[in-house]
Amino acid sequence: MTRLGRFEDYRYIGTRDTMRVYDCDDSEEYEELALRVREEDLLGRNLLQTFAPDTPEEARNRGFRPSVSSRRRLTTSAAHASRP
Repeated sequence: MTRLGRFEDYRYIGTRDTMRVYDCDDSEEYEELALRVREEDLLGRNLLQTFAPDTPEEARNRGFRPSVSSRRRLTTSAAHASRP
């Protein structure tokens, strides 16, 4: 399991510019976040947010929505589950 530097103890990290939360235990979401951190200097611009407790529910309580990768996966899972 890979984590961002300075955020090794957190599973869920939000971005303040888009108000999205990423699950760093999910490789696709982690790669999406890591790319944004590198290319857009999110850490240097102070645009990363952690949550306590470190849960998606707490992120939602603070106004963050699931990342695009997470929403795409949830939509696909729901579509497969509704098939007879």
